[in-house]
Amino acid sequence: MISKTLTAYKNAYAGLSRNTWLLSLVMLINRSGTMVVPFMSLYLISLGYSIGQAGFVYGLFGAGAFMGAWLGGKLTDRIGFYPVQLITLTGGGILFMVLGHMKSFPSICVLSFILSFINEAFRPANSTAIAFYSKEENRTRSYSLNRLAINMGWAIGSAAGGLLAKYNYAWLFWVDGITNIGAALLMIIFVKPEAYKPSAQKKLSATDRQSALRDTTYMWFILLTVLFATCFFQLFTNLSVYYKVNLHFPEPFIGLLMAVNGLIIVLVEMVIVHKLEGRKKNTVYIITGTLLMAMAYCMLSTFLMTHLLALLMVVIITLAEMMAMPFMNSYWIGRSRLHNRGQYAALYTMAWSVAQTLGPMLGAQVAEKKGFNTLWWIITGLSLLTALGFVRLHKYVSKKESIAEEVSRQTSLDLIAAAEEPFL
Repeated sequence: MISKTLTAYKNAYAGLSRNTWLLSLVMLINRSGTMVVPFMSLYLISLGYSIGQAGFVYGLFGAGAFMGAWLGGKLTDRIGFYPVQLITLTGGGILFMVLGHMKSFPSICVLSFILSFINEAFRPANSTAIAFYSKEENRTRSYSLNRLAINMGWAIGSAAGGLLAKYNYAWLFWVDGITNIGAALLMIIFVKPEAYKPSAQKKLSATDRQSALRDTTYMWFILLTVLFATCFFQLFTNLSVYYKVNLHFPEPFIGLLMAVNGLIIVLVEMVIVHKLEGRKKNTVYIITGTLLMAMAYCMLSTFLMTHLLALLMVVIITLAEMMAMPFMNSYWIGRSRLHNRGQYAALYTMAWSVAQTLGPMLGAQVAEKKGFNTLWWIITGLSLLTALGFVRLHKYVSKKESIAEEVSRQTSLDLIAAAEEPFL
């Protein structure tokens, strides 16, 4: 039994390229310094600003992330993913340290927007790099390894940030900045620049020049991704408030629930993805994950939540996350091409930025005015609606692929028949 388990883990991590591992290490170092954003509200309140002003700053973070993701994608397609990652990591590191010295509210607002703009431009370049360094047969696992690094880094950063904030908030900005610059140095030392040059536009056909925005199927996928992420992000925001205010769970237990989410991902996601990758279409797994998410939120509005049920709910929604998100990455990369991969990565990153900004805010308004039970019913219904949308997308794409295969087969038969006709 132990031998089989060890073999499963070995196979899950086998075959990934050296640069894929290095990029994940870069992400781990970068995310291990993620301390400013989780504690920004407390920092602003310590300076004497209101909760409303702190919320406004978070809004600016979201707006900067949205716009920075698009620019990062455009730059990746123009100059390549390597320089974009170096510029954004270094620039973000410097800006984190500068932000720690800002005390006036206008200066904090302006610098927060610029910082988020630069920082989020890193994501499309990093996603494009993972696609470049991975093979088609292990691409989903490559993204899962990157997600593992993000989750580990977030857990380390949040825990360390809590300890540092107890003594001095200024340390958060310095550590966040240093880890950004450290990640850039790691890239310079160990990751060599590749000859990644997106195809020249003038050499492409009219169809190939089409931007990601004109890919209507992909835009429907992006809309569904926004809806999925809007539901998912309730887990880290309004759900914690619900557990504290309505169910009176103690903070250590709420923290434990959040830690369980990251721990499960670190322990089993790579094995699950290794077992599932390539066996069915990506949309099948995305639909399954979305339905599991609906089940998890339905528990909140159906049952009187005990500590054990709350733990079970987190396990189910974590399974939903592991089923859907790695294969969502594989889906967008499968629709992109070398010359426009940055655009596709940018739109995917922007979808999550929109949901991260609007989802928790709108959910909080519903909970405040109508109560948490109403919120959970709405989120359950929205999750089911999103699953239905992915089902329609799956059927539509499958039908188009079947038609294309039939046309290709018929064309081949016609060519064979023509070749067999006697020469007269």
